Amino acid sequence: MKKTIFVSFYLFMSWVALGQPAERFYKVIVAPDHFDWTYKTGENVKFTISVLQNGNLVKNARIRYEVGPEKMEPTKKETLSLPTGSLTVDAGTMKTAGFLRCIAFAEIEGKEYKGLATAGFDPLSIQPTVDNPSDFDTFWTNAKADLAKIPLDAKMTLLPERCTEKVNVYHVNIQNFRMGARLYGILCVPKKEGKYPALLHVPGAGVRPYGGDIANAEKGIITLQIGIHGIPVTMEPTVYTDLGAGAFNGYWAYNMDDRDRFYYKKVYLGCVRANDFLTSLPQYDGSNLAVTGGSQGGALSIVTAGLDSRVKWLGAFYPALSDVTGYLKGRAGGWPHYFDKNTILFGNKPDKIATIGYYDVVNFARRVKVPGYYSWGFNDETCPPTSMYASYNVISASKELFLALETGHWTYPEQNERMTGWLVNKLNGK
Repeated sequence: MKKTIFVSFYLFMSWVALGQPAERFYKVIVAPDHFDWTYKTGENVKFTISVLQNGNLVKNARIRYEVGPEKMEPTKKETLSLPTGSLTVDAGTMKTAGFLRCIAFAEIEGKEYKGLATAGFDPLSIQPTVDNPSDFDTFWTNAKADLAKIPLDAKMTLLPERCTEKVNVYHVNIQNFRMGARLYGILCVPKKEGKYPALLHVPGAGVRPYGGDIANAEKGIITLQIGIHGIPVTMEPTVYTDLGAGAFNGYWAYNMDDRDRFYYKKVYLGCVRANDFLTSLPQYDGSNLAVTGGSQGGALSIVTAGLDSRVKWLGAFYPALSDVTGYLKGRAGGWPHYFDKNTILFGNKPDKIATIGYYDVVNFARRVKVPGYYSWGFNDETCPPTSMYASYNVISASKELFLALETGHWTYPEQNERMTGWLVNKLNGK
């Protein structure tokens, strides 16, 4: 039983640990000269680059560094040796709100080591670039009305090997956006008779199995962890690896030229459908529902709260799909980088740009009316902070942002603890 709980918890936490860097024999540390890494526009920033081993500076280390707006071509770069093991670089400033990044590489004994730091210039002033379609609300109101006509047809299969003394665990599948289309997930329900709040976990990008959030279910919360691809979430891991490299490779851009067929339409509606299921359960307390996730799941958390008034709280780590048109305006855009230098020939077409307006997280963030807890770092190279602030800054509802500045597309345990604590307290009326 202990092994089952461990495996389930590992799978549950995998999305927040995605990309967490391993410790390296040598470390390249880059640090801005402001403790909070934040500057006013027009204010100069200096980065200190240090190469360390065993906590000490590595003399005569050879490095190359580059400085520039995140995800853009560098405006300054240099290769040199560091006699003392450390160097201070005058990186200049930014005249408009955004982020300036210094990336440094050290080559030692044939291996390359990397470090970076990112200075934020008036980040709370960043505004989105994406269009807000005039018929956005009509489009999604009609989509939800069509979804409501589809019967749930919920099917639940008990997973005895995952159940604990306090929690029943089920593999569930429900009918999604059209007849015959299914949505799969792992449901965890407290065994003790009673009424409970509910927490929906929405997934990061990729194709994978899920273990379910047993830990929070043992605290008296119904939890549902969903996949988005319409396939069971309890198969062997190799199946998902094969599907990720095959049928679902690049799914985030499927049918991007048609707002009604774009892949994320069924995904966003699937999140609403998951709430349909959760709120139909006899154990649900009828009022307390939250949603949480990281990366693509951070995006889906904001989207779900913007679409579904039953959601009372949301928790989002480093939300993707935010202000993706930034590249078209000369700055970083959000994952999956539809319009960066590698994809602009594919993405930069009027019909695709028009479709994105209906799916960009910014336009759901505008419509969020419930309290939210958010967390990310300035060094995220997958979801650039410029894109995340573009969404965060248009949220008019109560919001709290916990910054872990040096994190990239990963989280510290403290971030997870704060997020979980906030959600559990809200759901339990504290």
